[in-house]
Amino acid sequence: MELIDGKATSAQIKAEIAETVARMTAEGRRAPHLVAILVGHDGGSETYVANKVKACEACGFRSTVIRREADVTEAELLSLIDNLNNDAEVDGFIVQLPLPRHIDEQRVTEAIRPEKDVDGFHPVNVGRQSLGLPCFRSATPAGIVELLKRYNIPTRGKRCVIIGRSNIVGKPLASLMMQRGIDATVNVCHSATEDLASITREADILVAALGKPGFVTADMVKEGATVIDVGTTRVPDATRKSGFRLSGDVDFENVAPKCSYITPVPGGVGPMTIVSLMQNTLRAAMHEIYPE
Repeated sequence: MELIDGKATSAQIKAEIAETVARMTAEGRRAPHLVAILVGHDGGSETYVANKVKACEACGFRSTVIRREADVTEAELLSLIDNLNNDAEVDGFIVQLPLPRHIDEQRVTEAIRPEKDVDGFHPVNVGRQSLGLPCFRSATPAGIVELLKRYNIPTRGKRCVIIGRSNIVGKPLASLMMQRGIDATVNVCHSATEDLASITREADILVAALGKPGFVTADMVKEGATVIDVGTTRVPDATRKSGFRLSGDVDFENVAPKCSYITPVPGGVGPMTIVSLMQNTLRAAMHEIYPE
């Protein structure tokens, strides 16, 4: 069994990005600029945004965090998005989810111009990805594919089973894994899937992305499979100073011995999600996807 180290891989990619940015600035171009909009004071969102700011520093990016209280109106938030859409000094921006219940997340997502949608959530980028066209790919699926490539894990003709059909992970990952050059045969399983274990046991690459700690057990995994654990759920842990620990969707202790490769939680997919956002921001600054 080999551990897939997302933390080390992301550090390598950030170093590669930093080299590119250094060349850009040496040529007289400005560094890429990423803006994050943070609404309210959700603990998880605060942590994610802080990690993105650190990643920007490591890559040589300029970063800005715009904070709004949880009672901000949808109209005010949409006005802020419109300003960023038209700010030539901003290459890409994200609106950190989840948003307060009185705000329509889909309306907010669609208000972001596709060429600045470095999260890859806008329907235009989602549609372009499904067609195999240049786009900003959703960060977590892009990070997973990058891990598979960098660890030289075979995908062509392999059976990939994804547990979870979210718009952020499951659906876009299925689209990516089917594309030419990756060429996996993909099954997407969900709450209505019958006899789930019989399907997951056939997977060469098993991706767990449903948000249920320890859901994937050893009897659901075939010998030699690659297991990618996307889950990051806070569970109580009295032995930790914080009072909690992060748990993945996979019963790591019992599943790992059966695997050829497996991602840990934390330190697996999480760091790759952030570095994928950095890659999208660099591409936005260089106008690779949407030329000026």
